[in-house]
Amino acid sequence: MNSAEDNILIKRSFTDVITDYYQLTKPGITMSVLVSMLVGFILGSGANINFVTLIHALVGTYLIAAGTGAHNQFIERASDGLMKRTSKRPLPDRRIDSKSGMIFSLTLIFSGLLYLILLVNPVAGAVSFATALIYLGVYTPMKKVSPINIAIGAIPGALPPVGGWAAATGNIAEPGMWLLFGIMFFWQIPHVLSIAWLCKDDYSSAGLKMLPRKDEKGYKTVFWSLICTLSLFPVTFALYQFNISGMIFLVGGLIFAIGFLFYTIKFGMDRTKANAKKMMFASIAYLPLVWIAVFIDRFFV
Repeated sequence: MNSAEDNILIKRSFTDVITDYYQLTKPGITMSVLVSMLVGFILGSGANINFVTLIHALVGTYLIAAGTGAHNQFIERASDGLMKRTSKRPLPDRRIDSKSGMIFSLTLIFSGLLYLILLVNPVAGAVSFATALIYLGVYTPMKKVSPINIAIGAIPGALPPVGGWAAATGNIAEPGMWLLFGIMFFWQIPHVLSIAWLCKDDYSSAGLKMLPRKDEKGYKTVFWSLICTLSLFPVTFALYQFNISGMIFLVGGLIFAIGFLFYTIKFGMDRTKANAKKMMFASIAYLPLVWIAVFIDRFFV
């Protein structure tokens, strides 16, 4: 499990070590998972939010999400070391040895699973654990096999609101949770494609088969980005039609989707890195704005 290079570790202060382990959890992605889970929990709760269950759901989800991010870095430590964007992560930079990274990540994942099963409900635990399994067992290895990895990776990326709804209700059969899944699924694909377009050379160096790497003219990248961005409109409207969200969400969600679509079209018309970056920032802005609209609808209207 260890490589000889693991013996060449940089000496760090205690604070630096804590910081490195924190970075191993992919804190930005983990926070996004928690917010998306929170949205699912709130909408799934209806008029009565159980705040004790919510806190437990946040803790358990954090443990699994953080562990998943860390284990992903453990699996990809070699390819991360080949890319400028990721070469300074704790594992490829030898600030944490691979065995410690593996133990840390698996401890978080299984602690989170047990926590959710015992203190929330088994369904929430199953959804979160399935998210980790698909992300680590299917999406991560698929990145070296086929460009379809982006669509596969969007599945675990879209499950957090389903997990939140399941934490609130104990089931996975309500349409609202799967409409939230739809928003996150269709949002992720153009988001990831914009990043992949910007980082084509890095991905090529690491042998990762992201779609833009072989799509020199960008036709496929633009096609799938447009299809998925356009798909946000009917899903947004369906959430309103099912009385899961109100008029604030509907109007806000459609406006934000129009903005996202504008920059996607702009990238499609002129496939430069500058336009890909604008599309990426539009995608980054879209999701939190949509969730803010959900919160306003739920608590202030």
